[in-house]
Amino acid sequence: MFRKAALFALPILALGACNENSSRDYIRVVGSSTVYPFTTAVAEAFVNNRPGSKTPVVESTGTGAGAKLFCAGVGPQHPDILDASRALKPGELENCKANGVDGIMEVQVGLDGVALAESNKGPRFQLTKKDIYLALAANPQGKPNAARNWSDVNPSLPAIPIKVLGPPSTSGTRDAFVELILEPGCEEAYPAVEDMGDEAKKEACTRIREDGAYVDKGENDNLIVQNLENDPNAVGIFGYSYMEENQARLHGIPIEGVEPTYEAIASGKYPGSRPLYIYVKKQHLKAVPGLEQFLSDYASMWGPDSALVKRGLIVAPEAVRKQAAQVIQQKTVMDAPKP
Repeated sequence: MFRKAALFALPILALGACNENSSRDYIRVVGSSTVYPFTTAVAEAFVNNRPGSKTPVVESTGTGAGAKLFCAGVGPQHPDILDASRALKPGELENCKANGVDGIMEVQVGLDGVALAESNKGPRFQLTKKDIYLALAANPQGKPNAARNWSDVNPSLPAIPIKVLGPPSTSGTRDAFVELILEPGCEEAYPAVEDMGDEAKKEACTRIREDGAYVDKGENDNLIVQNLENDPNAVGIFGYSYMEENQARLHGIPIEGVEPTYEAIASGKYPGSRPLYIYVKKQHLKAVPGLEQFLSDYASMWGPDSALVKRGLIVAPEAVRKQAAQVIQQKTVMDAPKP
């Protein structure tokens, strides 16, 4: 079934393990831990609706690590779909193109919020983007971060140690957190950054401290939830869906006075609102059994009152859903990256 696709990738396959050049009769997905539960739900529905079909393999690798796997080539040893909690970066698209992945469909499946949360036994933080930047940046305002307690950042905050549990550098959630929270906080706290070059600005605004105040907990968001329950003074960073399904144990922290609720994220009022995507190799559509049907199932499950909403997905506006469904129906690929 995969031989036609393999013909497009002979040079690539020659660089890989030759013993992997066989066909594959199941769908393989890699990527975002945030999108993972939604794609898993679609995979469950796909199998339930088609008895005898092979169960899709869905791996939670993080968006960045998943993009490397997805863009490595075309053929049975490479994934069909990338779950992504942010848009693909230009460099990632260039990597895809260099490896023969030249027909990518970008499908927005819904919305999510990069939520900051604490235990229901926690101190009830009220934070601003500036507070978060000053607490977590490695070099806030161009100087090594010396803040140890939240009160060092803002006297109105509690005098308890800064401890934030979050995703690794390969995570799309962390990328979105940096883009949506840290960078705006940096611009507010450090106006001089506007006149800096890209590298200096990156060093001042986006590099997260590594002295223990920020704790990399890997791609397992459920682990962060468990840790928050055991450490009420800690703050966690993860997708809204994980907070929503654990409301008995924790709650969202307001940012700029806005709580991470379904309504606030859907309306864009919450500062951490972001789109969620799946990326699909058009070259694999005919080669992998059931892949087109899997995408149709996804489109049927992302609307209001759907199974994915019950899993914590925030529904995208109707116009966005229609456009995404059209991408699937017409097999529309993204524009090639500019040289």
